[in-house]
Amino acid sequence: MKYHEMTKNYIFREFECGLSVEQTAELCFKSVRTIKEWDRGKVIPKECKRLMRMHKRLELGQSTEWYGFRMNNNRLELPTGRLVSPQEILTGIALIEIQYERDIKTISKLLKFARIIASL
Repeated sequence: MKYHEMTKNYIFREFECGLSVEQTAELCFKSVRTIKEWDRGKVIPKECKRLMRMHKRLELGQSTEWYGFRMNNNRLELPTGRLVSPQEILTGIALIEIQYERDIKTISKLLKFARIIASL
């Protein structure tokens, strides 16, 4: 396809999702002809777009809490653009669960000051 013939749908399917015409047709239960019509500019149904995004892990969930998160290779890409490995996620969760003793003392002092300020 020539540059001037590339539609937003073609760019989405080919470059963002990395899907061929045949792969898209199989994934969305559509004919190859229908996919080529999408490439020429016909509207892609929302459910097919979502399916294509989810297949390539560009969309993790339907809730707004996951907006901006996506899978990039084998890492989770945060809305800030930072790539996080599974080990980093597990380490973060472990640190939260451990509740390091010094952190507990700091939190206790912060709560004490917050109560004093709130009572003023």
